[in-house]
Amino acid sequence: MKKETAWIIVRSLITVAAVAVVLWLIAVLFQLTYPFWLAAFFTWMLKPLSSFLHHKARFPRGIAALCALLFGLSVVGGIITGLTFLIIDGIQRFADKVPNWTEQTFSNIQRFFNESVLPLWQQIRGAADNLSSGQGLPINGGISQIGSQLGTAVGQYAQRLADALTQIVLNVPTFLVAFLFILIAIYFFGKDWEKFTRGAAHYIPESVLSRLRAFYFSLRSRVFGYIRAQLILMLITGIIVFIGLSLLQVNGKVLLSVIVGIAEFLPYLGTGTILLPWSLYLLLTGSIGLSIGLAVLYGITMIVRQTIEPKVLSSSMNLNPIAVLVSMFAGLQLFGAVGLLLGPVLLVLIVILIDIGVFRDLKQFIVHGFRD
Repeated sequence: MKKETAWIIVRSLITVAAVAVVLWLIAVLFQLTYPFWLAAFFTWMLKPLSSFLHHKARFPRGIAALCALLFGLSVVGGIITGLTFLIIDGIQRFADKVPNWTEQTFSNIQRFFNESVLPLWQQIRGAADNLSSGQGLPINGGISQIGSQLGTAVGQYAQRLADALTQIVLNVPTFLVAFLFILIAIYFFGKDWEKFTRGAAHYIPESVLSRLRAFYFSLRSRVFGYIRAQLILMLITGIIVFIGLSLLQVNGKVLLSVIVGIAEFLPYLGTGTILLPWSLYLLLTGSIGLSIGLAVLYGITMIVRQTIEPKVLSSSMNLNPIAVLVSMFAGLQLFGAVGLLLGPVLLVLIVILIDIGVFRDLKQFIVHGFRD
């Protein structure tokens, strides 16, 4: 083995080890100080409002930071409170109605069994004369009893779940301590943001600082592009669902379209979590036409989303559609359903690191070592 090749291998191992150690240190540091990192992120999100209040409305810097913080808390708190009570109300309504739904479904199954399956079975087996009334009764009534018991059990479980969520909302959770640190840090970060940035710029070398600026601007552009792409996909899904529910003449189609569109953004929910159980329930209760219509609507939304999603993401984030498709599939294989969102995010980080020359510098070090 040549000496130069050996040095390339050694530097490659050093690079891999250094990257692993840096990632481990970042993970440990974030675990220990995550309230302040989250506070810095939220301060950055609220910085335009704080700057407007300070420079345009002539608020003192501390008052501007406090007003921006209160505004952000009001928006986030309103959204979380509304969603929480909507979920609790939905679970309670479900707990009230699911016993009747289940009993009705199993009654239909019982009727179908008694009128179609059992006579056919008796004819085939020739057992109609051998079954006494005492023996036939458990068979004829068994399914209805199972349905009633199952409906009651599901209703009780859903009610307990709603009660547990209510207790979580009413009680003070332990993470409020970290939340308090986040709030205090947001105020002080917002009040002295320029001082912090100037202090950091004073101690960071100019070459590293220029890379950080490039990373920041590229990340901001692509992150907002990713959010824009998701909003476009949610809007398209909501419109398709609204049109489909209008053709099926379903009541409350506007609210249902909004709910399905919002659910489409969440990794473990999506259109199928709402439309498929609904379609199955309608099928079991005898509404076969509407059930088939909802199943077709779900298929259309899935086909349209899977067709346009890579293109929308690539155009919004300035990425290659094939690369986006590969990142989504790889994320799905590595992280499950959440990987469909996490995969493109990791792709964005990799592309940004390539754009600002991090991988080029690593390659330069591996091949040639340090050069003046």
